[in-house]
Amino acid sequence: MPAVPAAGAGAPGAAGEPLLRVRGLQVHYPVRTGLLRRTVGAVRAVDGVDLDVARGSTYGLVGESGCGKSTLGRAVLRLTEPTAGSVAVGGTDLLALGPEALRRERRRLQMVFQDPLASLDPRQSVESALTEPMAVHGLPGGARAHRARVRELLERVGLPAAAAGRYPHEFSGGQRQRVGIARALVLSPELLVADEPVSALDVSVQAQVLVLLEELQRDLGLTYLVIAHDLAVVKHVSTAVGVMYLGALVEEGPVGPLYAAPLHPYTRALLSAAPVPDPDAEQRRERIVLTGDLPSPADPPSGCRFRTRCPWVQPTRCADERPALRPVPGHPPGQRVACHWAEDIASGRLPARAAA
Repeated sequence: MPAVPAAGAGAPGAAGEPLLRVRGLQVHYPVRTGLLRRTVGAVRAVDGVDLDVARGSTYGLVGESGCGKSTLGRAVLRLTEPTAGSVAVGGTDLLALGPEALRRERRRLQMVFQDPLASLDPRQSVESALTEPMAVHGLPGGARAHRARVRELLERVGLPAAAAGRYPHEFSGGQRQRVGIARALVLSPELLVADEPVSALDVSVQAQVLVLLEELQRDLGLTYLVIAHDLAVVKHVSTAVGVMYLGALVEEGPVGPLYAAPLHPYTRALLSAAPVPDPDAEQRRERIVLTGDLPSPADPPSGCRFRTRCPWVQPTRCADERPALRPVPGHPPGQRVACHWAEDIASGRLPARAAA
């Protein structure tokens, strides 16, 4: 199989070197009312997120529906314009770039979408969909070289060369997602944002696509930001994990320590709801059931945003002071949590209130 060159210098970057650095990222949508469309508030879809993604690693972003994780992924690529903050890729602040400079920079950044059928033009053949980005960005070589590149990429993602002449409706869901991955790779990017890349696929096909993504990362030195609600998928593919709730990160850390000893009450609740493939362990483990509804991002609670559903909520600090992401003594240095009482909860000094 011919090798597909990796982005940039053609080799994976040094482990631990941040490729993506996000600081204070906000995406607010105005709420308007009346005939004059007067702004009366804002939906805080993303509200002050900081995260780093090391070059060559996979950062998994998890949270329930409506927490803002997909909006964050789109804001990183400026498919959705952020309200405030900074997004730096390899030291380049994307939010400071004008339209033409941003277009050139997009060669380094690509996205794999959740619904492969909706993300592909039904009127374009696979060859047309894959050669169009090369023409737009002026890749050298001409039409013949571009067609050869298409067939090379199709082989790389496990599709026959004959697939180049077919249209999206002629493929299965898993095959369409492979086409979407090939399209994302056509410009040799450094960073891939994968928004629920396997949630629309059958379970057996999910495993195949995840193995493909891992192989591509290993061979091409790619960096992934994977957005998913499936905790098992995130655990399988990720180096580090960030947990989002109501537009903000509540915990992040290396995947092993975070899954083994979660610190934030919300992370604990999410992991307690995930099934365990061991009947005995499933019987013994404690389930944390959250009460109450998810608050509106247009009117988030004061202080800690999780306090209205938290089993460990306290009358002091929780309602008055928004907790910042911070390390906790005795835990891995990369694990950070936004909870005032994380140490007391972890040690058992602070008991959970009884469920209603």
